Amino acid sequence: MTDSVTIISYVTFIFGISTLCYAIGWIFRARWADIAGTAAMVAATLGNLVAFILRWMETYWLGYGHMPLASLYESLIFFSLTIGAIYLYVEYRFRYRVIGFFAGLSAFLALAYASLPSVGSQIQPLMPALQSNWLIVHVMTYFFGYAALTLAFCVSLLFLLKSAGKNPDSGFRAHIPGFRTLDDLTYQLVIFGFLFITIGLITGAVWAEQAWGRYWGWDPKETWSLITWFVYATLLHARLMRGWEGKRLAYISILGFAAMLFTYFGVNLLPGLHSYL
Repeated sequence: MTDSVTIISYVTFIFGISTLCYAIGWIFRARWADIAGTAAMVAATLGNLVAFILRWMETYWLGYGHMPLASLYESLIFFSLTIGAIYLYVEYRFRYRVIGFFAGLSAFLALAYASLPSVGSQIQPLMPALQSNWLIVHVMTYFFGYAALTLAFCVSLLFLLKSAGKNPDSGFRAHIPGFRTLDDLTYQLVIFGFLFITIGLITGAVWAEQAWGRYWGWDPKETWSLITWFVYATLLHARLMRGWEGKRLAYISILGFAAMLFTYFGVNLLPGLHSYL
C-alpha cells in the first residue's frame, strides 16, 4: 500500500508542473498552458488532501490516533494543502491565473522543504502538551490564515512587478491584473488571513492556560505570533483609517509575510515551548 510520504513526493512534482505551466501561460500567452496549470493545481491539491487523510489514518494504525498537525513535516503538508485550496477559490472567483505561478511555487517549496532529511517524516506520539482538542482548532486556523497571507504576499509582489518601469502594460506585465484589482485582492486576502490568525492567537492562549496554567508566557513563538498580528493589524488600520493603498500596502504585506515566515520557521531555532514545530 502506498504511504503518505510517497504520495507527497508525487504531489510535490505535480505542484512543480503546475508552476511551470502557469509560467509558460504567463510569459508566452499560451492558453493551453494556463488550463494545464489549473488542471495540475487541482490534481496536486486533491493529492495533497489524500496524503493528509492517509497520514491521519497512519497515526491510528500506529496506535497514536491524532490529526497530523503536530510536527514541522505535518504542518508543511497542511500548509501546502491550504495554499492550493485557497488559490483555486481565488482563481475560480476572479479568473486571474497569473497568481497561480506564485501559489504553485509556494506550495512546491513548502513540500520540497518537507522532504529534506533534516525535517523528518516519522510519525511520533504526541507530547503531553499537545494531547488536546485545541490542537486541531489552533493549528488549522493558523494555517488557513498563513495560506491566505502567503497569497496576499504573492499578489503584492505582482503589484510591485507591474509598477516597475515606465509602461505597466508592456511585455509580460500586460498579463498582470490592474493596480486596483491587485490592491483590492491583497486587502481581501489580508482580511481573511487576519481573521484566522486572530482566532489562532485566541485559541492558542486558551490552550496554553489548560496546558501550562497561563494564557501568555512570552515564549518566542507567542511573541513573534503577536508581532505578526500587529503588522497585519497595522496594514488594515492604514487601509481603513488612513486610506493607504498601492505600494505602501504592498510593502506592509511583504513585511508581514517576512514576520510570518520567522514565526513559522525562525523561532524553531530558539529554545521554547513550541520547539516541536
